[in-house]
Amino acid sequence: METTEVKYRIGNEKLIRVLDGASAKLRSLLERQGRPGGALRVAVIGGGCSGLQYKMDLVDGPANRDIMVESNAVRVVVDPKSALFVSGSELDYSDDLQKGGFKVTNPNAVAHCSCGESFSA
Repeated sequence: METTEVKYRIGNEKLIRVLDGASAKLRSLLERQGRPGGALRVAVIGGGCSGLQYKMDLVDGPANRDIMVESNAVRVVVDPKSALFVSGSELDYSDDLQKGGFKVTNPNAVAHCSCGESFSA
């Protein structure tokens, strides 16, 4: 069985910074899934009422060409195209019943929709 080396870059918190609430929730989710060394993949995809939206998944680690950022004791991976849109962002988490969940504060977003799930840059 041949294993191929994954080629990725190391980024820093200038790309994306994970705040305390998001860090605690991510560590808990990764532990529950049995992959404490895993990471959160943050991607920007077309869609939503403002044109772009975030997609987040728990993954085992970076894929080829990804940028990996270690922030607040968790790993976040971002593909190069999405990195253009999320640069300078902060990721937080809230338990609020109506507006809870992971939230991205993105300085590149010039417009947001009222649902808070999509943006334009």
